[in-house]
This record gives sequence, structure tokens and C-alpha cells, in this order.
Amino acid sequence: MGQINVTKTNLTDVLIVEPAVFGDHRGFFTESYSEEDFKVAGITANFVQDNHSLSSQAGVLRGLHFQKGESAQTKLIRVVTGAVLDVIVDIRKGSPTYGKWEGYILSEANHRQLLVPKGFAHGFVTLTDNVNFLYKCDNYYNAEADGGIAFDDPDLAIDWPIDIKKAILSEKDQHHPTLKEFSAENPFVYGEI
Repeated sequence: MGQINVTKTNLTDVLIVEPAVFGDHRGFFTESYSEEDFKVAGITANFVQDNHSLSSQAGVLRGLHFQKGESAQTKLIRVVTGAVLDVIVDIRKGSPTYGKWEGYILSEANHRQLLVPKGFAHGFVTLTDNVNFLYKCDNYYNAEADGGIAFDDPDLAIDWPIDIKKAILSEKDQHHPTLKEFSAENPFVYGEI
């Protein structure tokens, strides 16, 4: 039944995935994930874990996060209620898009999904209240491999659509290093992960 539309982005290896949505006066139906359809589209990640977060208010900013080393994760991200600006940064040394970021609106209305490969820092800011944010991972979470980049890194100059001084943040997300500070220990090398 499936079918998905896959669009390349300006960031190397990042894809926007749009599954077919069948709607009528009752609502809609979509296959949010079909291993067969994804393989036909050339996406072969073996997803082993599903994660779900709820952000109850607009202005919640989470990120920029990643898992290091053998715990690195490819993620397939979607929003089932509300809307976010989802932001990713290429942190793979040697990548043609190293240090570049892009933001994508993911929402319950557009049904878009974002495929984020290993070696990207990821975060989002909620644009509405009550955001249910779901993502598949191709590797299990490992607290010891947890890493992050500062969401307000001046060299990245991410254009968050909120006043970042008023962002609702976790304690952890207020203390990540900049990309320059992280670069000395950076385990991600383009083509090796």
C-alpha cells in the first residue's frame, strides 16, 4: 500500500521522507514506516529502538544531542501532534557540509519525517504546545556515550525562531561545548561511520 517520497537536502546524507497520506472526511491513514518501502528508497537502517517525548509548551528547546563512538545513531524523526523546527548540524570531520546546519518544520499537518544519519548533532524547538515527538534509532541509547553541542554556538549562528534567552531548557542543554571546543575530541569522521 505504502510508497514514500524521499527528498535530498543540502546537508550530505540527510533526507526528508514523506509517506503517502490517505485522507477523507474522517481524517487520514498513513504507514509511517514500512521496512520494504524504505529499502526500495535506498534507506537500509535497521531501527531497533523507538523514542517518544512530550513537550507541553511552545518554546521548549532540546539539543543539540548525539551519541558518540559505537553508540552513534541514525534517527528517523517525526512529529505526531504540534509542530517543531527540527535542527541538525553536520559534525563529521571531512564532510562536505561539516559545521553546516539546516532546520526543517516537522508537524502533525505535513507528516514529514527526517532521516538524520550518524555524525549529526540534533535538536528542536517547539512551535506549539503539546508536541509529541517520535523517533526511531538504529542503535540503543547509551548514557556514557551521550554528547552535545551548544544550541547557541555563535559560529553556527542557528536561526532559532524564538528568543533563545526565553527558551525552556534542561540544565544539561545549557552547558554543552561549542563545535570548536568539541572538535578536539570529535570521534566522527566522514566516510567512517
